[in-house]
Amino acid sequence: MKYIPTIGLELHCEMNTKSKVFSPARNEYNEIPNLNVKPLDMAFPGTLPVLNKEALRKAFRMALALNCQTPDILLFDRKNYYYPDLPKGYQITQMKNPVGINGYLDIDVNGCEERILIHDIHLEEDTASQDHYDDYSLLDYNRSGVPLVEIVTEPCIHSAEAAVSYLETLRNTFKYCDISLADTKLGQIRCDVNVSLAPEKTNKLGTKVEMKNINSFANVAKAIDREIQRQMDLISQDKQAEIVQETRRYDEETNQTISMRSKVDAIDYKYFVEANIPKMTISDDYIEEIKKEIPVLPYYRFKKYTQEYQLTTKEANLLIKEKELADYFDKCIAIGINPKSAANWIIVNIITELNKEDIKISEFYLTPEFLKQIISKIDDNTISSKQAKEIFKKSIENHKEPREFMTNENTQLSNEAELRNIIETIINNNQEQVKDYQNGHDNLFKYFVGQVMKETKGKANPILTNEILKEYLDK
Repeated sequence: MKYIPTIGLELHCEMNTKSKVFSPARNEYNEIPNLNVKPLDMAFPGTLPVLNKEALRKAFRMALALNCQTPDILLFDRKNYYYPDLPKGYQITQMKNPVGINGYLDIDVNGCEERILIHDIHLEEDTASQDHYDDYSLLDYNRSGVPLVEIVTEPCIHSAEAAVSYLETLRNTFKYCDISLADTKLGQIRCDVNVSLAPEKTNKLGTKVEMKNINSFANVAKAIDREIQRQMDLISQDKQAEIVQETRRYDEETNQTISMRSKVDAIDYKYFVEANIPKMTISDDYIEEIKKEIPVLPYYRFKKYTQEYQLTTKEANLLIKEKELADYFDKCIAIGINPKSAANWIIVNIITELNKEDIKISEFYLTPEFLKQIISKIDDNTISSKQAKEIFKKSIENHKEPREFMTNENTQLSNEAELRNIIETIINNNQEQVKDYQNGHDNLFKYFVGQVMKETKGKANPILTNEILKEYLDK
């Protein structure tokens, strides 16, 4: 019997607001413990939460980017549970009226479009973090109160590839909408994964196994594949075997999922409305304002780049990885640069320079207009590709427009009559090599090309040179 895996994802992402979601403490990554802390973050008596307007606005922006329905009335709730890193004994979150429900995100999976359904997106506060040592643990309240958005999918994903594509598209969406840097290395994104198996011809889902706090997308893929294999092994050994509902963790070193605790029933968090934050009416005008802030999102650029501009999947993915880079590419197209040429120059030359200098595209001297000066001269055969690269480097090094380095000394020789005269002279001076070529020594063609380049100091148009040489040598 064939079994189908079903996967659901819960992603937590820290937002890039200046202050925390209910506290005036600074919201920034800091390796010094307990530096960005105010009394509210430690639940001191008498402190009251005040909602961060920018955090709310960004949460709505993400909800709208995910095509969610938004509420008319906004509420916050208390999620009650005890844990050492939760100083109040409850977390302020959203359950009844989150910022978004019933959304979707379109993704590309191996060249096919898939739609991932979003159950809800809600705004909440993060917990403190724990540092564990051999015989004690310490609490760092820097993270306490950092604004989080949690995005929960429906159980609608059926492969590790689709899960990772969804997460990567989601991360790019966070960055495009200026909601988060979405850096997994700084712990700004954490992911919980739910996996179940069920027979192919059934509408009923299998028993769900949860894996908590997976810290990278690569590990999400590994954890999903490993858990599917674990459950398949159990079923294949005993057709009556029952998968236990439990929480597991993924161990990178052994590539295994390891049981942490059983989870027979959902935990009763005894949610109730957070009385210290008044309910808010969300107007249509407010939602429309936020909609205007959303740029063209990565997946829709990907579709345009691959379908309209005929770029490869790899080229399109490299260009959409950073919004600023995609904006640069779009500007190139808008001013008339051929999409393939623009993509090639950005990917091969410009990204290399950005990485070498460790700068952003916004700091790069060569604007799309300057890049057009180079590409247009390649297109009309004024300069060769080699000369273009030299001009590109000189322009960057000297912070001058490329056209200032385009002189008669470094432009390409494309005058057909002049090239014919040069080639005729070379042919006449190398009759022995001509005979050898005509007797089957095809590799001598490169010799003649080299002679032309030597005579013209590398300025001969290579395409025209090849055409004329072939014409003469094949007589």
